[in-house]
Amino acid sequence: MSGHPYAGNRYAPSVTTSRYSRLGRGTGLGAALGLVRACHLGPTVAVTVLVTALAVASGRDVIGCVLVAAAVLTGQLSIGWCNDAVDAGRDVAAGRTGKPVVDGAVSVRTVWVAASAALALCVPLSLASGLAAGAVHLTGVAAAWAYDLRLKATVLSWLPYAVGFGSLPGFVTLGLPGHPWPAWWAVLAAALLGCGAHLANVLPDIPGDLATGVRGWPQRLGPARVRVLIPLPLLLATGLLAFGPPEPPGEGSWAAFAAAGAFTAAGLLLGRRSPRVPFAVAIAVAAVAVILLLTQGTAITAR
Repeated sequence: MSGHPYAGNRYAPSVTTSRYSRLGRGTGLGAALGLVRACHLGPTVAVTVLVTALAVASGRDVIGCVLVAAAVLTGQLSIGWCNDAVDAGRDVAAGRTGKPVVDGAVSVRTVWVAASAALALCVPLSLASGLAAGAVHLTGVAAAWAYDLRLKATVLSWLPYAVGFGSLPGFVTLGLPGHPWPAWWAVLAAALLGCGAHLANVLPDIPGDLATGVRGWPQRLGPARVRVLIPLPLLLATGLLAFGPPEPPGEGSWAAFAAAGAFTAAGLLLGRRSPRVPFAVAIAVAAVAVILLLTQGTAITAR
């Protein structure tokens, strides 16, 4: 989940018409590769694999797991492509030449068409898991699009991440026989993972965002505060996953929480020495939380 077309509005005051008109002249294979780059491939694959693995661990059958994977993949593709299309003008203003639309590998129009097509596919694929499950997943996707189109530049920029990630356990469990609701601690932990992902994702771009008028929650906090905050929602998520289930926590839960705490402490102590430390710590703590989430399996359903 990453951001209203900025070209020509208050978020991209320095974009020139001639520069913007050259965006995306790629065709054929170059355009296809540009679309792959524009979809935010890393997060798209990571979220798809995570939710599919959660579906397997929770007991969804083979067809159910395939439907979950297809729905999440198309949803994430639509979000990533929407983000790059929306941000094209702002990326030019910030000098982000590594972006495929800015580099001319693919046109803004092509990216918009791809985003719309992926979203259109996501709707029936989500609903194939059942009306309730599909509605929950599509609510998360809609929240991500709201982030891309508007909320990214507001103090509520964290909310779509919380809603989007928080919807994923429900999408999995509501597709099970009997359509059980997800456990509250699983939903809250996933939402906290989303907030941590938002902070970590935005941190490197804060200077450029501020220069182009984007003032979301992390931008208002500033880089120094964000570096300190990044591991905290992830640590809280780990705690919920370790101690939230009704059964007494085992040695593995205690060990996971201790590891997450150690990573967080190291990040707080070393964060000022290198700008890479906070992001590395966030990845480490998030990995611990994800492993805990997957090991819960069928326990993520409400009881």
